[in-house]
Amino acid sequence: MNPAFVLHQTFFGAIAAAGFGVLFNVAPRRLAWCAASGALALAIRTVCQGLGLSLVGASFTAALIVGIGAHLRWGRTDTSKDVLGVVGCIPMVPGSLASKALLALFAITNGSVANDSQTLFQAAQYTLLVMFTIGAIGTGLVIPLLVVRSGAGGDDREFSRPSGPTP
Repeated sequence: MNPAFVLHQTFFGAIAAAGFGVLFNVAPRRLAWCAASGALALAIRTVCQGLGLSLVGASFTAALIVGIGAHLRWGRTDTSKDVLGVVGCIPMVPGSLASKALLALFAITNGSVANDSQTLFQAAQYTLLVMFTIGAIGTGLVIPLLVVRSGAGGDDREFSRPSGPTP
């Protein structure tokens, strides 16, 4: 595993997450936490991939750790724990694979490829990898939320059950 590559991914993950923090209207004094969240996510994903995990598995692991970190940090900041986790994980969305899938589908519909079946197979492969990776990121982010809610006695009132009899 190349430490320079891990630092590269960490640095640009921090920049991307801070940028998404701006888009999500996070207070300027809290953008450093957004950057830290993105740096952590990409560092963990890069290390996990270097250890042999797939893109989906590494993204799940990183999202899970970022989700746990966001919940641990949330009590000390006024930034939403959900926003802190999401802005950290958005840089892990595989945009390059999604664009390759779309370009392959456009090439098929345009009729500009020699082997349609191979191109369609490649487009399907990229699309599935993108879908599974995004699903893994979402699952990794939601697991800490579910664990905290089930163990905290329902402190999030917006999702608590009504106290009256059920119909």
